[in-house]
Order: sequence, then C-alpha cells, then structure tokens
Amino acid sequence: MRTTSVGVFKVATTGPGDVSGLMAMIGSGAVDPKSILAILGKTEGNGGVNDFTREYAVAALCTALAPKLGLSPEAVEQRIAFVMSGGTEGVLSPHLTVFTRREADGRPAGLSGKRLSIGMAHTRDFLPEELGRSAQIAETARAVKAAMTDAGILEPADVHFVQIKCPLLTSERVAAANARGNKVVTTSSYSSMAYSRGASALGVAVALGEIGPDLRDEDVLRRYDLFSNVASTSSGIELMHNVVIVLGNSELSASEFEIGHAVMKDAIDSAAVMSALTSVGLAIAPQTSAGRALVNIFAKAEASPDGSVRGFRHTMLEDTDISSTRHARAAVGGLIAGLAGTGAVYVSGGAEHQGPAGGGPVAAIARLSD
Repeated sequence: MRTTSVGVFKVATTGPGDVSGLMAMIGSGAVDPKSILAILGKTEGNGGVNDFTREYAVAALCTALAPKLGLSPEAVEQRIAFVMSGGTEGVLSPHLTVFTRREADGRPAGLSGKRLSIGMAHTRDFLPEELGRSAQIAETARAVKAAMTDAGILEPADVHFVQIKCPLLTSERVAAANARGNKVVTTSSYSSMAYSRGASALGVAVALGEIGPDLRDEDVLRRYDLFSNVASTSSGIELMHNVVIVLGNSELSASEFEIGHAVMKDAIDSAAVMSALTSVGLAIAPQTSAGRALVNIFAKAEASPDGSVRGFRHTMLEDTDISSTRHARAAVGGLIAGLAGTGAVYVSGGAEHQGPAGGGPVAAIARLSD
C-alpha cells in the first residue's frame, strides 16, 4: 500500500466568503492546492435549515480554487470534501481547517509510531424517504469502510474521528416523496437534520464494530444507548448524499501530525477534553508542550435529552428563542476554548448517537517536531 503525508492548516476567516487566508498560503507555497483533500469550516450562521453561510463558504472556496486547479467550481466541489458547520456562538471563532494529502517516498528514517492519515468517500444520493432510516445507516457504513481503505487505516481502533456531512429534508423533497406514494421520517425540516445526523452516526458505529448491524428504522433517535465514540455528523441543505471523512493514525503515514480522541459524557466534561489533549502529548493551555503544538480540536455538543446535567435541570430544550444546538455549541465551545487556549476550535451541535446522550466525541490534532 502507498505511503502518504498529510498536512493540516488552520486558517482564520473574517466571514463565510473570506478565502484570503487560504489564498495567501497557496501564494506563499505553504499549501499546494492540488494536494487539498478536505476543508472543514466553522461559519457564523445559525446552524439551522436556513443557514446559507455554509453554502456561501463552499461557493467562495470553489470559485477561488477553480483557477488554481484548472477546474470549474462545480468540479472542485466534486474533488474536495467540504464540510461547513454553521454556528460560532460564544467564544467560537470562524475558521477553516485544511487537510492536504500527497504521496510520499516511504517513511523517513527514525520516524516511529502511527501518524495522521485521512481518507474520503461518498455515499450514493439518497431518496428523501431514506433519510434517517436504515438505508442511510447501511450506505454510511459502507462509505466509512471505503474511507478507511482510502486512508490506509487497517484497524477500527486507529480511527479517531469520522466527520460526515449529510442531507436534510425540505418541503420540496417531502413533496417529491409524497408524489411517489412514500412517507418521509418527518415533515419538519429542522427535525430531519437530527434524524439524518443520527442515522449517519449509527452508520459509523456499525462500520467500526461499535454496535451490531441489525438496526431498525425505529432505533434512530430512540435507542440512545446505541452510539459511536468517534462520529461527528452535520446536516446541510446543499447535498443529498453523505460526504465521509475518516481521520486516524496509520503506519503508512509519513505525516508530522498525530490525532487522538476521548468521549465527553456531558457538556461540562473537562476531564475528557484534557484526556484528548494528553492523548497526543499536549498539556492544557498554553498550546505547546514538549515539542508538540495543538493544531485544532474537533468536538460534538448537544443539550442532554433528559433535561439535566449531573442532576441539575437545564433549560436548553425549553428555550423557544434560541435553539438548543446553539446553547450547546456555546457551552461546550467555551469549555474547550478555556482548556485549549483558543476559541478557534471546531464544535458542532447536534450529537444524536454521537457519544452518549448529552455528551459527544472530542478529538485533538497535534503537530510533532520530532
């Protein structure tokens, strides 16, 4: 199998259409545009159905990268995996994380241990009536395994974060299903985001052997005892298939980066965040320690569905002014920012079947100087 070298670059943005930071890195030679495999971003929208900052950010990036790659903007979107997560509440700072991958002539002498590797895969397009159901689970599981192969990751234990962009239902998509005589899982566009995220996360769990494959449609958003410890899923209006990005460590990687993860049991689980940092040799803020530097932290957040955190009632699910996902992003984002020493961290709301109910996975990437 081939040896690859993966690079990771964090770029601050002044708005969802700001590509100047990435273009400057390309202009300086720090980033080869032809090596870009995936871009994960946080945009300052509401994270809901009508958050068009995600689509705006992808369009801006595709337009800017098109001449660099000699492709049309549409072809750029097919070549690179774009995952934009809306919502930068609290101290969360809008930014992009750019992942590059290139072929390497073997591992350098003296390089030890497994290093960061990345793989990508797509599911087929889903019919609206398949979202949030077993078809989405099964197709996602297949795509996760394909992405692992693409990353050169052989063991599920070496997978530390699986980022998925998945679809949602709109009134037009619901009408299309009805016209065929089929019913969708919900007629609420907002609720469909949770169903799609949950089914996608269960697909990750099945692929990695965290749970068994015998799942029913009724398990989604009901069997919260079923979850993945490494899944991070985000719904968007801009697609009808799942984009799957697997991040882990591999002996076939010559990267100078390493990834590790832990699982937050609830929204105030600081011990899990510290565990994720120490898993890649990092101390708590400041961001560097012993020849290692923090690149970014990726986490999921949600309001605990039982209405309490460690025995005390929370009101996130009862606030009709502000979505619970926005509360959760702000709370978890503040916790992680304080421990990491930066607000430029990737925290995504809506953690259905992504970690235990009310919690979620948290992963850290460090750059190694050895």
